[in-house]
Amino acid sequence: MSDGGSPRDDESADDEPTLAFRSDEGGGDRAADATDVQSDDDVENTTAESAPDADSGDATTDTESLLERQSRPASLDVDLSDPRYYLNRELSELAFQRRVLHEAIDEKNPLLERVKFLAIFTKNVDEFIRKRVGGLKQQIAAGITEETPDGRTPREQWREVLDETHELLERQAACYRDEIEPALADEGIDIVDYADLSDSERREVRDYFESSVLPTLTPLTFDPAHPFPFISNQSLSLAVLTRERSGDDLTFSRVKIPRNQVRFVQLGEGDGDDRYVLLEEVVRENLDLLFPDVEIVDTALFRVTRNAEVRRDEEVAEDLIEMVEEVLEERRFATVVRLEIEQEPPEQIREILTRELDLDDREVFELAGPLDYRDFFELADLDRPELRLPEWTPQSHPRLGSREDGRSIFDVIRDRDVLVHHPYHAFEDTVQRFLEEAANDPDVLAIKAAIYRTASDSKIVETLIEAARNGKQVAVMVELKARFDEENNLEWAKKLEEEGIHVAYGTIGYKTHTKTSLVVREEDDGVQLYSHIGTGNYHSETAKQYEDLGLLTADRDIGQDLVRVFNYFTGHSMHREYRKLLVAPGNMRERFVDLVREAAERARNGEDARIVLKVNRLEDPELVRELYAASMAGVDIDLIVRDICRLRPGLEDVSETITVHSVVGRFLEHSRIFYFRAGGEERYFTGSADWMERNLDNRVEAVAPIEDPRLQSRLDEVLETLLADTRNRWVMRSDGSYERCRQRVDEPSPDAHATFMEAAWERTTRH
Repeated sequence: MSDGGSPRDDESADDEPTLAFRSDEGGGDRAADATDVQSDDDVENTTAESAPDADSGDATTDTESLLERQSRPASLDVDLSDPRYYLNRELSELAFQRRVLHEAIDEKNPLLERVKFLAIFTKNVDEFIRKRVGGLKQQIAAGITEETPDGRTPREQWREVLDETHELLERQAACYRDEIEPALADEGIDIVDYADLSDSERREVRDYFESSVLPTLTPLTFDPAHPFPFISNQSLSLAVLTRERSGDDLTFSRVKIPRNQVRFVQLGEGDGDDRYVLLEEVVRENLDLLFPDVEIVDTALFRVTRNAEVRRDEEVAEDLIEMVEEVLEERRFATVVRLEIEQEPPEQIREILTRELDLDDREVFELAGPLDYRDFFELADLDRPELRLPEWTPQSHPRLGSREDGRSIFDVIRDRDVLVHHPYHAFEDTVQRFLEEAANDPDVLAIKAAIYRTASDSKIVETLIEAARNGKQVAVMVELKARFDEENNLEWAKKLEEEGIHVAYGTIGYKTHTKTSLVVREEDDGVQLYSHIGTGNYHSETAKQYEDLGLLTADRDIGQDLVRVFNYFTGHSMHREYRKLLVAPGNMRERFVDLVREAAERARNGEDARIVLKVNRLEDPELVRELYAASMAGVDIDLIVRDICRLRPGLEDVSETITVHSVVGRFLEHSRIFYFRAGGEERYFTGSADWMERNLDNRVEAVAPIEDPRLQSRLDEVLETLLADTRNRWVMRSDGSYERCRQRVDEPSPDAHATFMEAAWERTTRH
């Protein structure tokens, strides 16, 4: 590794710089050289799992040299399928959510950034409950007892996951109640209790309720004449018990809190005050207008989460669009898998909800403080720039420049490959420009694109429509099964078809997760193929928040490989062999296994061997076993895994040369980088696939080699900057818990995201 934390000069430099991963210095020690790790009592160990011979001390590696590691004999009698060597997938994901929650807890973050992370955490946990807990509940109902690689049955996982989620949500509530709410008040952003309103404020709120809220409310009553009301997924509701003034019988009603109105009702709006009361409290305290002539006996706020794991047999489906529409409809009425209710609710309300929603007591979450923090994005967007991080404006790529420069993007790409890094490089000036120029270039014959997720007002899709109107041959693969984006993708697919564009809706049995596009252009020396292979979606909004990479290349072999991939989408004949691309479900798994084994073989022979991976998730048992075997052979391995990781690092005689890192900060780490050094040979790859069974076996993915030495050095920079980060980086212990890295007292605290922003700005201003 180089000494500096800043990325080197841009890739247009004529001389190839010294590459950090090409040195023979001990790579496994580099993260520990400048950093220690700290335990955080608020975020540590509840996801820890017992580990065989695990060292529960410092999670960084010691200063043992790579040569010494390679000379240590590996145990030959270790059963690498032993469940003790695997972390649980679900608990590992919750460990990631714990790291996300820490961003709300961390007082080093500006206040409104902490508020934003409260909302992000809720959004993430909601999705986890819908997908993963819903799936576990289905398995239990089906009588499935098959164990996961870590040796847990579905019922055991369900219990542990719910217990862990309880603890996390309680910690979130405490963070808001004890830390963030008082801090907001100190900054003049006061979320007040209804009881603390003045008489004039109560009159103001009542007038607002009567004129703007009351007309939208529809109370639904549950009694012998009315069935239990349908409770929509993730809606915030008020349970109300009423009694006729002349009787004793109680009646249960449900009032849905409107989602299309602001959650934070401002008091004295226009007078410069930042005082708010929550909408649900406005509704609760004015129920007499909704239920006149009856006594309001008790109330309780609650919220349900429904299962999203609705399965269909695609092989027997006659129409994929119809099947997806049926799934969307069924999901609305799917089984409830969680009830959140305010702390210490009236017992009768709790009993009615638990019984009618058919819930186990473990699935009932009593929580102090507000329910549903998703709306706290409203607060995070307040016009208080001093309470958030400085705004970042993505920069032009130094080689591509701006559109006003007048040079064709295709000329730049044909000269040499271009690597774009979002959100540091502007999506609009790179990937979007690539397709927009293609749509309007008279020499372009055809455009093909694979869309997994895109914006609801996608300029990318509008550009493809414009290309078709300009006479280009346009083919688009729209993945209808992209979870929670099915409806949006259906609408775009229909709109594309209405324009006469050839649309493929997916492939039977697979999701198309690859983020690729292909431009076919007629030039003086014949037809040229221009390709984009990315790690992120064709989505201009997430490109500002997610860290991603994209390769723009005129490499003919890669272009021909993409032709084969797109022909598979429309012709459903998958190739197994490709010239350069790693494609799932074709050759990708086999190639990755070969690359790991090659490094292991070189290490056994005493040669230099190194693996560095940056992925979102590492879950595939076969590849975990291969990494263990490589470590036992002496390969030095760093895994930068944002989220789920089944692998246990630091196990004696099994994974002693492996360090697992996780970077959580301002931007969501989303790119995938694969680096392998075996002897004197190095290989770099980037693309859409994580090391998960679903990505390698059940999705269409594409990973491209990075062969230009300049671009390889840029990937080196990305990896070494992340590994030097002491602001956002965590290190995993052998038991699956994580420790936050911190700088030593006499050292600066490198922040990878800030480093990348500064470097992008400097490169752009120089050009």
